[in-house]
Parts: sequence; structure tokens; C-alpha cells
Amino acid sequence: MTKLLQIDSSPLGANSVSRQLTAQIVATWVAAKPDTVVEQLDLVANAPSHLDADSLGFRLGLDDASLTDVQRKENAISEALVSQFLAADVVVVGAPMYNFSVPSQLKAWIDRVAQAGRTFKYTEAGPQGLAAGKKVIVASSRGGAYFDKPELAFLEHQESYLKAVFGFFGITDVTFIRAERIGMGPEAKAEALSQAANEIKALAAA
Repeated sequence: MTKLLQIDSSPLGANSVSRQLTAQIVATWVAAKPDTVVEQLDLVANAPSHLDADSLGFRLGLDDASLTDVQRKENAISEALVSQFLAADVVVVGAPMYNFSVPSQLKAWIDRVAQAGRTFKYTEAGPQGLAAGKKVIVASSRGGAYFDKPELAFLEHQESYLKAVFGFFGITDVTFIRAERIGMGPEAKAEALSQAANEIKALAAA
């Protein structure tokens, strides 16, 4: 049995390209591997709050008697999210580009699961990821075109950021299913979606 965690972060609902892609990825994956159990995490419907003095409480320990009730509640949220992530064999992430980066909802989730001792640790040789062995598939949507354009690399903090984060967690199997130029007219969007669909089919066949 394979556990697949589907994460969506776009607030656009049915109009979201990244949500369309994650749905296609998951459906194609399950068709090829029927023993897959899918769990969905909608970061718009259930977004963790951004880190503050209380939600950083997990650094103090879940059973620390000095924690306030609010900190214990925030700890429970962080623990549930990191446990859910660690239990998954495959993680499909819907990540549209917003202002050159990822939606704040997705960043808030990353901040909750980036926990020393759970997803990474520091050693004398440097940081070491603790979540190795997972497969991550990112459904990346962009209004413009940034892939394979070195002159625009200084603007791209979406895919590069996610690759860095998951790499920091020890995950090396990261695939991007990309739909670019979706804001550049109906024809460009249709072409991008068609290309993404072909990449999803190829991924399932691999």
C-alpha cells in the first residue's frame, strides 16, 4: 500500500490551474497504482496560521509544562501536519507562483513541518534531512515563462525554493509538472495544459 498526500494551496477553486494539475496527477497515479491511499490537505480550507510566538512553541517540546494553552494548541497543529507529511510515501503539491514565490498558505505549511529532529537535524558535518525516501511531485503553475531562462532566475523563488526545502528534508526525488504562460492568453494556456498533461502521462508510465 502506498500513502499519497495531496496538498493544494491555490485559493482559486475550480479556476485554479495548479488544482487541476494535482487532480490529474493523483487520478493518473491511482489508476496506475490502485493500492494507493490518498489523503487530501487543502491549505485554503485548513490553513495553519503563520508562525508567531505561540506557534513556534513546538521548539519547546510537546509536553513542556511551561507552555500556555494556546501554545499547546499550536503544537498539536504542527504535530499533526508533520506526522501527516512523514507518513506519506508520495506527496503531490499544488504550487502556483504568486509574486515570484509560493502562496503564503503553502509557506505556512512548510514552516510547520520544518522541525529540527523531525524533518531535519544539524550535525557536525552540516544539516541532514530526515525525510528521505519520499517522492514529491510539484504541480507548478505560472502566468509567465521562467523555465530555462537564466536571465529571469533572479525572479524565480517558487520551484527553486521548493526544491531547496525538500532537499533540506533529505528528499531527492522531486519532479515538477509545469504549466507556464497561463496568463499570456487562451492559446498559450491551452498549450501549457496540454504539455503538462503529456508530462503527467509520461510520469505514470515511468
